[in-house]
Amino acid sequence: MRVPLTICDFLDRAVTVYGARPAVVDEPGTAGSLGTVTYRDLDARARGMALALERMGVGQGERVAIVSPNAARFMISFFGVSGFGRVLVPVNYRLNSDEVQYIIDHSGASVMLVDPEVDEALRSVTAKERILLDGRADEELFGPAPAGRDPAEWEADEDSSVSINYTSGTTARPKGVQLTHRNCWLNATTFGWHTGVTDRDVFLHTLPMFHCNGWGMPYAVTAMGCLQVVQRKVDGEQILGRIADHGVTLMCGAPAVVTAILDAAETRRERGEDVPGRDRVRIVVAGAPPPSRTIERVGSELGWEFIQIYGLTETSPLLTINRSRAEWDDLDGSERARHLSMAGAPAVGVRIRVDEEGEVLARSNHVFEGYWNQPEETARALDGGWFHTGDGGYLTDEDYLVIADRKKDVIITGGENVSSIEVEDCLYQHPAVAEVAVIGVPHDKWGETVKALVVLRPGEAATEAELIEFARGRMAHYKCPTSVEVRPSLVRTATGKLQKFKLRSPYWEGRDRLVSGG
Repeated sequence: MRVPLTICDFLDRAVTVYGARPAVVDEPGTAGSLGTVTYRDLDARARGMALALERMGVGQGERVAIVSPNAARFMISFFGVSGFGRVLVPVNYRLNSDEVQYIIDHSGASVMLVDPEVDEALRSVTAKERILLDGRADEELFGPAPAGRDPAEWEADEDSSVSINYTSGTTARPKGVQLTHRNCWLNATTFGWHTGVTDRDVFLHTLPMFHCNGWGMPYAVTAMGCLQVVQRKVDGEQILGRIADHGVTLMCGAPAVVTAILDAAETRRERGEDVPGRDRVRIVVAGAPPPSRTIERVGSELGWEFIQIYGLTETSPLLTINRSRAEWDDLDGSERARHLSMAGAPAVGVRIRVDEEGEVLARSNHVFEGYWNQPEETARALDGGWFHTGDGGYLTDEDYLVIADRKKDVIITGGENVSSIEVEDCLYQHPAVAEVAVIGVPHDKWGETVKALVVLRPGEAATEAELIEFARGRMAHYKCPTSVEVRPSLVRTATGKLQKFKLRSPYWEGRDRLVSGG
């Protein structure tokens, strides 16, 4: 017997086994906040959303975009859109209007859902249907399905797309990553198994839901009936408060989240207050692993378990996982942290190898279907039956992966991907700029940050502040350089090619890796 694997399975189990349980605690005090939603209510609202999309004439297979920070409505959309045969397009709400419009147009999304927080900034962005998530304009879309009313039946296909997730790559325009039901189902179950998710967990949504569908963790914790607490923005003290108030046991995030929590915990201790979660919380980190000293502090100062993973949007994302093993129990804290700073061992069902050029390759049921409407890019990424990550690395004697360099021109800052080419294209528009190379340099809080090396045109002048402000007026702020260095020239090869690893190396001197990412 073969039964299609679809993300419907996760909510179906939750409503069957844990229907009366609280499912989601929405962010209080925000427009249209739903308060506390049970799993039975979450299911009814997901079916109501599918019915509303039917009435709007949005057929199965059509795309529905959502531009929003974390919210209960985002959780409902995971199932109300994808669970009934449509395709969700989660959009980074930090992008500017031109970037969001490109994603709407490229994906062909017929519906765009917009959070009030970004509505004004995205006022110029258009779609066939544009709906504000304020509790009034979207009332019909997120209302529970009437008793006895069910959406049109969807002929489940595990190879159809759950979502198209746009990610920055080596091109100035982001690529749409098609993740299938099979990808997301197997990623979620594998992720949940490796991190030990049970129905006693309380999950805090510190990771943006738009980011690879929250790494697939919303599906995993839903299947187990976990309480899910919405966190819209990274605020260390607020995170600690929610851990105390709700008994949080599990969260995911970029290293910036770890730093914010450690800073807030230190402030609490200075005030003589307790830091909640000791011996209870585990935090899963990816995007750019913190230094081993930071990992050690998570254990010694917070008393939390630190788990490292590595993956990409194209892999749903789980490829490797590094969780402390029984063999490390007798190690001191600093030595255990050193082991945990590696990207980790392949997750169940994942194969990793490093080719002769040092690029990390992967095979897995989690690997994406392809880039939306970009067959040539897809063929390159999946050449030879392996996914080419673009990251350089090596395997230890125990087959633990260590990421040593990034082949692609991608900078990961605070867990967000930034295309260096996109930033370069922006700075090239400044009339004083003749040449520019954008690289990632180390940063204690963000893992790495964006630096521009600029050659000015003869007779022209431009200050660091002026160039940074120029970029900030044209791009999402997290993509913009935090520093600019004006140079007389940029060293190139005989063929005129910039060797960015040589430009980066002085800033990473004394470090084992040329990137913070893993």
